[in-house]
Amino acid sequence: MLTWLDLIAVAWFLSLWSGYTLVAKRKARTVSCLSFELRRKRNDWMKQMLNRDNKMADVALISTLERNVSFFASSTLLMLAGLLTALASSNSISEVLTYLTPWAAQNKETVQVKILFLAVIYVFAFFQFTWSLRQYGFGGVLIGAAPDGREMTSEEQALYANRTAKVIDQAGHSFNYGLRSIYFSLATLSWFLDPRLFMATSVLVLLIMKHREFHSKVLKALQEC
Repeated sequence: MLTWLDLIAVAWFLSLWSGYTLVAKRKARTVSCLSFELRRKRNDWMKQMLNRDNKMADVALISTLERNVSFFASSTLLMLAGLLTALASSNSISEVLTYLTPWAAQNKETVQVKILFLAVIYVFAFFQFTWSLRQYGFGGVLIGAAPDGREMTSEEQALYANRTAKVIDQAGHSFNYGLRSIYFSLATLSWFLDPRLFMATSVLVLLIMKHREFHSKVLKALQEC
């Protein structure tokens, strides 16, 4: 059903996705980037939280983050529903694609494979978003259970703040993984037109994410705070 060029494009796509994830995760430990700077800010946030009498503002911030993640989790379910519906119309879709790209074979089975591949990406994104939601909930529990910082030593404050910030940081990472899935799914749409375009758009998406993570204006603002 798929040509060798299609298989090469899929391998190229998965290599870029997994490779960027591993490299970005490793560089975030030592190089200033959005993940690195946000980890510092979360740690400062938890230190400030321990010394506040009223922690309602902290709980409200966690709730806001949960709502943002919940929006994307719901959106992935809607996308999955749309993709599964499109499977029933794969014959019509293949006819349209054949008209748009007469140089490429677009039969019903090929279109179905591409739709299923796109659905798998959204399933992965959904699991990442829901796991992020749970971790933000864990962070909210830790904030609610936080002791009075004025009754703790500086070492105890630093330890509790660091561990709580780490839980919230992991929630942020899971949210990032879900977002990357959506970004790369946009590149997958070009596969319906041509596998070479699929490979090119995969590189373009990677470069956009790299710029935002390591060279964006938001990063510079975070570094100066």
